[in-house]
Amino acid sequence: MNERIYLNNSFYFSPDFDEKMLGSDFSAPLEKVRIPHTVSVTPFNNFNPELYQKLSLYRTEFETKTDWNGKKILLTIEAAAHKSEVYLNGKKLCEHKCGYTAFTVDLTESLLPAGEKNTLCIKVDSRENVNLPPFGHVVDYMTYGGIYRDVYLDVKNSSYIKDVFVKTKGAHFESQVTLGGEKAEGFTLHQTITSCGDNSQSAEISTGTKDGLILTSAEAQPVVQWSLENPALYTLTTELLDSNGNVVDTNTVRFGFRDVRYDESGFYLNGKKIKLRGLNRHQSWPYVGYAMPASMQKEDADILKYELGLNEVRTSHYPQSHYFIDRCDEIGLLVFTEIPGWQYIGDAEWKDIAVENTREMVLQWRNHPSIFMWGVRINESPDDDDFFKRTNAAARELDPTRPTAGVRNFANSHFFEDVYTYNDFSHTGNNEGVRPKKEITKSKGGYMVTEYNGHMYPTKSFDDEWHRMKHALRHTNVLDSVAGHEDIGGSSGWCAFDYNTHKEFGAGDYICYHGVMDMFRNPKLAASVYKSQQDAEVVGDVLEISSSMDLGEYPAGNREAVWIFTNADSVKFYVNDSFIKEFKASDSPYKNLKHGPLLVDDFIGPRLAKDYGFSEKKAEDIKKVLHAVLFYGMDNLPMSVKLLGVKLALTKTTDLSKMTSFFTRYLGNLGAGGSVTTSYKFEAYRDGKLVSTVVKAPAKTTSVRAWTKRSELEETHSYDVTEVHLEAVDEKGNVQHYCQEAVTLSCEGPVEIIGPKAVSLKGGTAGTYIKTTGQSGKASLIITDWCGNVQKVNFEIK
Repeated sequence: MNERIYLNNSFYFSPDFDEKMLGSDFSAPLEKVRIPHTVSVTPFNNFNPELYQKLSLYRTEFETKTDWNGKKILLTIEAAAHKSEVYLNGKKLCEHKCGYTAFTVDLTESLLPAGEKNTLCIKVDSRENVNLPPFGHVVDYMTYGGIYRDVYLDVKNSSYIKDVFVKTKGAHFESQVTLGGEKAEGFTLHQTITSCGDNSQSAEISTGTKDGLILTSAEAQPVVQWSLENPALYTLTTELLDSNGNVVDTNTVRFGFRDVRYDESGFYLNGKKIKLRGLNRHQSWPYVGYAMPASMQKEDADILKYELGLNEVRTSHYPQSHYFIDRCDEIGLLVFTEIPGWQYIGDAEWKDIAVENTREMVLQWRNHPSIFMWGVRINESPDDDDFFKRTNAAARELDPTRPTAGVRNFANSHFFEDVYTYNDFSHTGNNEGVRPKKEITKSKGGYMVTEYNGHMYPTKSFDDEWHRMKHALRHTNVLDSVAGHEDIGGSSGWCAFDYNTHKEFGAGDYICYHGVMDMFRNPKLAASVYKSQQDAEVVGDVLEISSSMDLGEYPAGNREAVWIFTNADSVKFYVNDSFIKEFKASDSPYKNLKHGPLLVDDFIGPRLAKDYGFSEKKAEDIKKVLHAVLFYGMDNLPMSVKLLGVKLALTKTTDLSKMTSFFTRYLGNLGAGGSVTTSYKFEAYRDGKLVSTVVKAPAKTTSVRAWTKRSELEETHSYDVTEVHLEAVDEKGNVQHYCQEAVTLSCEGPVEIIGPKAVSLKGGTAGTYIKTTGQSGKASLIITDWCGNVQKVNFEIK
């Protein structure tokens, strides 16, 4: 039977490769490391990417076991950035030219005799001048280096199951089984389908072998189809039996029954039309780049689904971790994945590698039900007909069940895919959110906007309130526009998280501030745009206010518009506990969105009539003038407002002195007589019940709120990591965006801190990472703020 042996915890590392290191007699000390590993821990920002561009070596030893006699020993490296060479006992066995796909090497013939130790060396080239995708020109993301996904040995019998591909249509399924090793004469297959849910049911299928490729077909009844709301999963267990009925090998594949269609009318899952609402994701984190374990990969999927309310993600611009995609399978998050590349197309050898990258991507990820489309074009590259005909053919040959797509940034591109995917950066704040499909392509296939905003309006969490609000509204404008076009299947905004990039892009500190969250996955205001589009059953109750309500935030105190982002039915607004107005979902100017933002257009409410006895009509006229002064300033009032002011004066309804008094009392940040600080309260209601409250008032205290999503960490076949979020908040829980103070960090117990031991808040937020060290027990992160206040976040390590 088969056995899997993980090698993640056994490697030694040298950042500088030397041929002498390949030999079994090499004895100089090397650094002990664990996989996932980065060749260089980087600063948060302001660092040169040459830090991680190295020719390095990973080295380990393992003993040939006696019971391996007659077996196949296969080494798999899930990902090493970016060009790898594998040596066993000094002999080069293979070379792999992709930093984002897995490769497997048969070690059997090069093993030493039983009882002896083999020396395994992996030479990794993370320099960006190698002739393979995505390299050859500038790239708008850092590519890092190292072995950053799992490494393991599979011990197999001489005949074994190499691959199983499951295709479904309704309740019908087909499997394509590929055998490896020696020819399996007289062997048979036995398959069992089992539900992963609570009501487990199974079906059994038996078949014979033919030339190492077996096709099986059956109806599985009853089945639950995989959907966004109920991502039902099944396992297909395939057993290879010899002529005596003995099990020789077993393969288990998890899959889902689901049908995907993407045509000119839109995207359909199981026959139901769905408007895709997603963001692009880079697989990088502060300090360690790509090198994060399973738990952090899964957490990113949860963030996208449950904190941003998305139903889709694009894995820009390369295939990403199976742990991430597995979690997308489990929670019902659709995935558009694509081959590595960014704008540049290289020579004939480069193109051959890209075609092979396409084959590897499809072969390795095609059983994931969450993946609905293959990206087979180099992102934003020029047309190259022969090349892209080859990548399309490769994907369709290996998986005829999914549409292909190719992301471009220009109109009327040559079209060989099933879906025309286009990066639409036409929105500039005041125009239509996206261009109509007919202006971009005359093709009859499906259409999707795969990037928008991003570099058009970079936004830092520490930008001023006006900038952060405009950023959120740009995302709103595009989502609303896409929702209004029936022939646009959906969109993926640029992007989910800020990321480190090269000097040609982003800000001067080597960060692209394009995300709706920062690099620590702390939300910016724009995150609430997406989250508010999802129902409370998925993301919880959403109530976010675009403003701190401080007039000093704006020049001359002329407040910009204040927006409410919520998934509630209505929001009641109070000033100093006086009811002002109830804003209903139907009031939103964004009519194509399920939960459009609500504009706060009244800060006075019924108070003028109540306090001064004005009629309702006169009170409304006075309010109109006062609000115009608030939003535009005295020097920029619209003519209609000036005329209304003259009318109020001529009718002796009021005068300038009284209007100034009204403004100070109702719209200034001081109450009547300047004695009461203004407090603003927002209450969200659903089905008539209060579900959330936000109060905005000048902060009396500021403290650090430290929290983590996981306090239990577990060592499996590698280390575990969790993030601790850090926020400067007032006594009401509001983030203080201009608090830029530093906190110091230390830890107790079997954990260590990834990154620096002192962290400055950026936009009132920051984060740090806790990593297990191979032992169990209790641990703590100790946080000391700028005033010397100390708090602990406690962990249990299993």
